Amino acid sequence: MCGICGEVRFKGAEADLDAVAKMSGCMAPRGPDADGLVKRGRVAFGHRRLKIIDLTEAAQQPMVDTELGLTLVFNGAIYNYPELRAELQGHGYRFFSHGDTEVILKAYHKWGADCVKRFNGMFAFAIHERDSGRVVIARDRVGIKPLYYTHNPDTFRFASTLPALLKAGGVDTAIDPVALNHYMSFHSVVPPARTILKGVKKLPPGTVATLEPDGAFDLKSYWTLDYDTRADQTAWSKNDWIEATLDVMRRAVKRRLVADVPVGVLLSGGLDSSLITGLICEQNHSALETFSIGFETIGQEVGDEFKYSDVIVKKFGTKHHKLFIDSTRALPSLRDCIGQMSEPMVSHDNIGFYLLSQEVAKHVKVVQSGQGADEIFGGYHWYPPMLDSQNALDTYARHFFDRDFVGYREAVNPSLVEADHARAFVKDHFARPGAGQPIDQAMRLDALVMLVDDPVKRVDNNTMAASLEARVPFLDHEVIEFAATVPAHLKIADGGKYILKEAGRRVIPSEVIDRPKGYFPVPALKYLRGDFLEMARDAVTNDAARRRGLFNRPYVEKLLAAPEDHITPLGGSELWQIALLELWLQRHVDA
Repeated sequence: MCGICGEVRFKGAEADLDAVAKMSGCMAPRGPDADGLVKRGRVAFGHRRLKIIDLTEAAQQPMVDTELGLTLVFNGAIYNYPELRAELQGHGYRFFSHGDTEVILKAYHKWGADCVKRFNGMFAFAIHERDSGRVVIARDRVGIKPLYYTHNPDTFRFASTLPALLKAGGVDTAIDPVALNHYMSFHSVVPPARTILKGVKKLPPGTVATLEPDGAFDLKSYWTLDYDTRADQTAWSKNDWIEATLDVMRRAVKRRLVADVPVGVLLSGGLDSSLITGLICEQNHSALETFSIGFETIGQEVGDEFKYSDVIVKKFGTKHHKLFIDSTRALPSLRDCIGQMSEPMVSHDNIGFYLLSQEVAKHVKVVQSGQGADEIFGGYHWYPPMLDSQNALDTYARHFFDRDFVGYREAVNPSLVEADHARAFVKDHFARPGAGQPIDQAMRLDALVMLVDDPVKRVDNNTMAASLEARVPFLDHEVIEFAATVPAHLKIADGGKYILKEAGRRVIPSEVIDRPKGYFPVPALKYLRGDFLEMARDAVTNDAARRRGLFNRPYVEKLLAAPEDHITPLGGSELWQIALLELWLQRHVDA
């Protein structure tokens, strides 16, 4: 796991190595073990390394293969690299290292940009072809690894984080009105290629982009999801679906044990992380380290789920770490948490992941985590209403959107209000082929868009801030492709994730399966009080916020007068949503 960056100049200019060094330095927590810079005329790459696979200097990056004329920077992990390496050796390729990085180089030389279709893993990479001058960048199928870029007639820059691009300078930091509408409406999700800033884009998941020497830029998608049941599955019984679910999950979990360092588990005590723990322990990993976090209870909002994680620890005998964080520690860390966000992320459990990651990184460098199960196996409360919906768009928006367009116009400065872009985006996405039922349309949207730019980004940003690699077996592309074929009623029955629950009963105690649905609770950021409320108040009323003028003052004053009266359909604070955006802008743009 690493941080990558680079610059490509056009019109005969030399690359600015100092700008690349600034980007690389900004990403030091993503790769504290080593760093490297390479310049070849108009192209310069930078890399920060976290040593996980092949700990030797032979796997240093940027990796240059002079024989093939290729230079690579890579962030992520290719879990099937041993098999690919053996295949490439059969084609006559010679290797000077033992990890996955060099496998990408050889695979690209052998199969071109289509090599990405052979990779099972999470990745973002850039390759420079010495002889053609072409630069190719790519991102994994579901966007587990990020890749941001800026592009103008003179220069193209890319980096693993948006703040790294800002460090290099020359970025248009004006607010993108379309992105702002998404942020305020679509639960703070800004779909690619946009970000909240006009001058920064992000490479969509499942995309390869080719940058020619003259600056021409071509994007090509190489993966999507089909929600139709396959012909060979039509006669399957419930037991067949259960067995297939366990089979695909066992493979995904096993793949993510590939490492030259120990691999732990973030154990919340819910179905998803408990199943991962159980599947690992099936393979006799008796020394498995597991980690749970909890906060204090506020009112009726319980801040920890230790009683459930304790059940799994007792069952499998893991080496468990129970981490309790009180709000006196959360508040001072909140600004640091916001400082490592590549984009403003409003979910109040960000601080939980941030503090958990800081603690876990004291013990291990790699963890498996349960993100993605709700989106692909049907765990959210808005899926059942979608099953028989006569108006898919209205049903989805009513359950998922933070506010309708009337509410958006009340909140946002009229100069930034254009149209209901978020609703139009969802409508267009639902209309794409490959998902005929409303529930499948909603689950595909969540898997391909919401999941990427909310839970997945949250995990990557917060773990990498602690130099910790997170692996997500539910986002193995084979798992996602399989789950898409599971009939909807087998996903949403019994409160959701029915087929996963039934599969889980064969591995873990039913006590953690039949429990009430939980989440990563941080009550202090849902019900803003005390110092947390004052932090939000200052963020939306200080001079920087007033100069920017994103939000209408009457709306801001209404939220400040009664913050707990204004909670979104998904249980978030409207005040925290606008405060978080201002805090992020004040940290990254105004500083």
